[in-house]
Amino acid sequence: MTDLVETSRVGAVSVVTLARPEKKNALTGAMYGALVEAFAQAGRDETIGALMLRGKEGVFTAGNDVGDFLALGGSVEASPGTQFIRALAAFEKPLVAAVEGPAIGIGTTLCFHCDLVYAAPSARFQMPFVSLGIVPEAGSSLLAPQRFGYAKAAQFILLAEAFEAGVALDLGLVNALVEPGELYAHALAKAQALAAQPRDALLATRRLLRGDPAPLKARMDEELRLFGEAVRSPQARAAFAAFLQKSKA
Repeated sequence: MTDLVETSRVGAVSVVTLARPEKKNALTGAMYGALVEAFAQAGRDETIGALMLRGKEGVFTAGNDVGDFLALGGSVEASPGTQFIRALAAFEKPLVAAVEGPAIGIGTTLCFHCDLVYAAPSARFQMPFVSLGIVPEAGSSLLAPQRFGYAKAAQFILLAEAFEAGVALDLGLVNALVEPGELYAHALAKAQALAAQPRDALLATRRLLRGDPAPLKARMDEELRLFGEAVRSPQARAAFAAFLQKSKA
């Protein structure tokens, strides 16, 4: 575990906080490992009814820490990020997100797996995969068209355009906009309300709402295969190098 991911408990809700605000909560391999463990613990604990994700100090997450991602090397399939994506999709209990500020890459795609997402007006979503020479992950190439319709999914994935909280609300990615000072309490109250529902009925109904998991798993597998090929390409290496250079400027 790492102290860059904080876990706490409020009643029957596990609260998981990304706590690297000086780097806009950009996710390292160690942080992904801590998230996987937090999800596993919440899944095993029968007294936990819901899990809530948030970021520290007005930021959700800037996505992957690119330098750390490149330094990890190895296969994409075995990477901590991939393990987290699989844990996210397989998690059986309700997921709630409280989003402020940047929600880049995985910060946006994980929201497709949440049952409820609440955002401050400052929230800014983006899926910049293509502009980095790679392909989407976390099943977003399937889930975004389902949620947004093809035209908007193409706009935000192929062009990698950012979109604000109000647009996310209109698209159905976000349930409600909440003022920053009230966001945590509001999202937590909704998570607690989920956790208070009759457990068997809640989990069974969640499975029904989400439908057959096989197409999502197949799409995630295909995304990961293509991601592994793309990340080794000259285009991706050049895009990552430019990103790192820009971040140092």
